[in-house]
Amino acid sequence: MMYCAIDFGTSNSAIAIPDGLAAGQPTSAMRLVELEPGQRTMPTAVFYFVEGAETNGPPRAFGRAALAAYVDGLDGRLMRSMKSILGSSLADQTTDVGGGRGVKYVDIIAGYLKHLKTLAETQAQSPIHRAVLGRPVFFVDDDPVRDAQAQATLAEAAAMVGFDEVHFQYEPIAAAFDFESGIDREQLVLVADIGGGTSDFSLVRVGPERAPRLERKDDILANHGVHIAGTDFDRRVELASILREFGYGAMGPSSGGAPAREVPTGVYFDLATWHLINSVYSPQRVAELRSMRGFYGNPLHHQRLMTVVTERLGHELASRAEAAKISVAEGGDTTIDLSHVERRLEVLLTEREAVQAIEGDIARIVGAARETVQQAGLRPEQVDALYFTGGSTGLRLLAQQIAAEFPQARAVRGDRFASVATGLGLHARRWFGRS
Repeated sequence: MMYCAIDFGTSNSAIAIPDGLAAGQPTSAMRLVELEPGQRTMPTAVFYFVEGAETNGPPRAFGRAALAAYVDGLDGRLMRSMKSILGSSLADQTTDVGGGRGVKYVDIIAGYLKHLKTLAETQAQSPIHRAVLGRPVFFVDDDPVRDAQAQATLAEAAAMVGFDEVHFQYEPIAAAFDFESGIDREQLVLVADIGGGTSDFSLVRVGPERAPRLERKDDILANHGVHIAGTDFDRRVELASILREFGYGAMGPSSGGAPAREVPTGVYFDLATWHLINSVYSPQRVAELRSMRGFYGNPLHHQRLMTVVTERLGHELASRAEAAKISVAEGGDTTIDLSHVERRLEVLLTEREAVQAIEGDIARIVGAARETVQQAGLRPEQVDALYFTGGSTGLRLLAQQIAAEFPQARAVRGDRFASVATGLGLHARRWFGRS
């Protein structure tokens, strides 16, 4: 029987299946399914359209198509970070998705898993009824009952879409499998999984004698993290650079001898927070912002802001902030082109400015790495290796500062976006290859 491995992530997801003529056999290699053209990972996102005929459920778009529908302002509701409802009372509750339709949160998760399963079955040319699913060390901190319920809910969603046999593996163990396959002695590896929303660290014991074991929870010596990651960096970069050209941090006019006041900042924080951007496009909000022209000492700032909100350019600004962060992370300064707002408008973002914008966040992430090792009762010099995975580990400054805390550890970079799914695939081959 064919099987698969699913990394159902908070921000992005992936699925691996056996490859080649030996598919389904214990000797077959695993490969990641192409979920969208040229993409082996897909945003964990579902967009429910207000209008449209029902076909195997409400009219929906998944992944990048879901995000595009939201950015384009189509009528409907975007669902992201569905994984976060696991273990909460929301799982069995119904939410309004527009068009007079109500959907249970567990059904939203099931619908997304069904989409992944269908894509995998199409490429495998075979039904898939067995799966390994990744799970965090703790869905819910310090609450074993809710943590167990979270896994049970995810298992229920998997069963709803046709998985008859489901096995779970811890995500940090999965990420460590890639590192483990290339070593010849037992080692302690600190897995740094830093994505869009969270920075998670796990201290894991790995080695050739441990690799064949199917149960590995006791190899996770400590786990810790903070809810700070890539989207926080993007927001701070946008506020520190781009949005200053639109009035953020600027002063209003002085009146009657009174000192000038800072321009109200609420709209700028919303523009720099991805899921709040559409809120500034409502007619009431636009009218309110238009009436605030007198708050601005520089009329050009207000004019540019109104161009952004009336032409719905907020998501494009956020995308350019992210691109600038990546460019600076690779070394050197970068120029941010804003000519889509105003002809010849551009902003220089220096590496120093970017570092200053995010250094507080980086310090908290590095602190979480230290805390993880301390929780295990170990010293930094006892860590043999650092394994970096997750999209935000591409930020050079962040990786360097984490590595500086563990100078004797060898730094290893996995696939930033797919190492967990790859590791889960390796485990699926071992687990289901027994039968």
